[in-house]
Amino acid sequence: MSEWILGIDLGTTHSAVGTVDCGFPILLANEDGRRITPSAVWIGRDGTLEVGASALRRRTLEPDRVVTSIKRLMGRRAAELEEHFPVPVATGNDGLPRVLGRTPEEISAEILREMKRIAEWRMGAEITKAVITVPAYFHDAQRAATKRAGELAGLEVVRILNEPTAAALAYGLDKLGDHARVAVYDLGGGTFDLSILEMHDGVFQVLATHGDTRLGGDDLDALIVRRVRERAGIDECGGVLRVRLMEEAERVKRVLSDEDEAVFRVPFYDGSHSIEQTFSRADLESIAAPWIQRTLRHCRQALADAVLKPEDLDAVVLVGGSTRIPAVRRAVAGLFNREPDVSQHPDEAIALGATIQGGVMSGALRTVVLLDVTPLSLGVETFGGLMNVLIPRNTTIPCKAGEMFTNAADDQVAMRVRVLQGEREMARDNWELGNFDVAFATAPKGQARLGVQFKIDENGILEVLARDVSTGADTVVKIGNAAVNVDDAAVETMVSESVEHAFTDMAERVFTEAKLKAEELLPAVDAVLGQGLAMDNERGEIEAAADAVRKALTTGSGNALKAAVQRLDSATEALAARLVEQAMDEAMERGMA
Repeated sequence: MSEWILGIDLGTTHSAVGTVDCGFPILLANEDGRRITPSAVWIGRDGTLEVGASALRRRTLEPDRVVTSIKRLMGRRAAELEEHFPVPVATGNDGLPRVLGRTPEEISAEILREMKRIAEWRMGAEITKAVITVPAYFHDAQRAATKRAGELAGLEVVRILNEPTAAALAYGLDKLGDHARVAVYDLGGGTFDLSILEMHDGVFQVLATHGDTRLGGDDLDALIVRRVRERAGIDECGGVLRVRLMEEAERVKRVLSDEDEAVFRVPFYDGSHSIEQTFSRADLESIAAPWIQRTLRHCRQALADAVLKPEDLDAVVLVGGSTRIPAVRRAVAGLFNREPDVSQHPDEAIALGATIQGGVMSGALRTVVLLDVTPLSLGVETFGGLMNVLIPRNTTIPCKAGEMFTNAADDQVAMRVRVLQGEREMARDNWELGNFDVAFATAPKGQARLGVQFKIDENGILEVLARDVSTGADTVVKIGNAAVNVDDAAVETMVSESVEHAFTDMAERVFTEAKLKAEELLPAVDAVLGQGLAMDNERGEIEAAADAVRKALTTGSGNALKAAVQRLDSATEALAARLVEQAMDEAMERGMA
């Protein structure tokens, strides 16, 4: 067996890790079943550390102890830094920045250490080597800082790989022919670059690259916050308020990538006043226009440096989470006179390319054989009768994927795993391949954790593993040839039906998910109001929002219910934060007693 080499995307907003297993590159999910992990580190006053989603959850109470976007400080002197950073930045005796007493390399090392831990947990072995990606426009000091961070995390960094090259590997530039050129437009959370790559006789060559290591989604969030502050007349913005505004700006930006309107809502931001401003997609595009134009200037410069015209390219590939914004895609299409290729997952392409590079270096990908694919998606039924896809259709086998689930009710003693195949949103409309029960110790709702993994071997044998996280006990069921042995006519019928019913299926899914959230939120809200824990100035809005949810539950409209639930969630945000803080204070008092 060849040596494992990790592929790691150390991103501004999210990070991801992968390796080559069974001859194929795979990204590895964390305990929450997610293949991307927030690049966030909480540093407690006693030196305690948390990384990822758990660190982000601490921002409400300790915004000055949670470090995000640390990538923007890597390899730079304190005098070079932008005016605003999520937490205070000090200057060390060496002129380099310090955040909560630590260097950017030390903080980045904690993120890389978490990536290493996830990989070793998933693969069941110690892994000490990695390929780590950086923006093409990173200079030597930034690259050296990234390598030092890897070494601090206990990794031998066998290569620092440019992100556009990684994206080209994930895209499959080598499959376009002996001579192909692509432009990779990489707009992430904190950095941007446009690189033009050429594949000639099996060798990658970067013809030109241009970009800005201080240009990304974070900057658009800041522009949205500036507009909100101008409308609301807010002069000072720091600490908890800045964190809340930036978080809401990111949410509104994401919503407007799919919808035409969103409400920027921050209740009781100063204890008595609330922000509620409506943003249309046109508003966002107006705010984003100068930001997008900055990226296009770099694109034109890269084309000029490569002495190429847009028509000389075979494709323009988009990667990075910020490329989900429709205005960005339109602008790129207009500049290059072609629709950009969006086949790569914006948040995962870089890590996948790094994983491929690691596989090549380890020798694991030298004898890759293309095998069959899954003709239909495979997944499990989740609470509410929804289909949760673990392996999408047309995934090359062998492959494996997993996700973490929790118990849906108090005192539940077992969970039924229904294995499904199909393309519909609701479990009842797909085919059941089998089912089995997994017992576990009783626990409050949401506390028992069950990991489910699908693994398909080269012969199309589907193996389903369910693990009780608390005991480590495994239940394994094999379903012979279910992954690939499906009649072509039946596959065509299933796919056709999924297209035909796409809108109604999605509407039902949206309503079901919102209904589950409402049924969880309403009793908690009623209990808090019944105990008189809400302040007078917030009680009216909470009651009105709760009534709106109850009314929406009777309409059957998924969008209306989803909007009502979001309104109730926002209305109770300040109250929830206060109750959490109160509970923590009480716990500390009990501990000191």
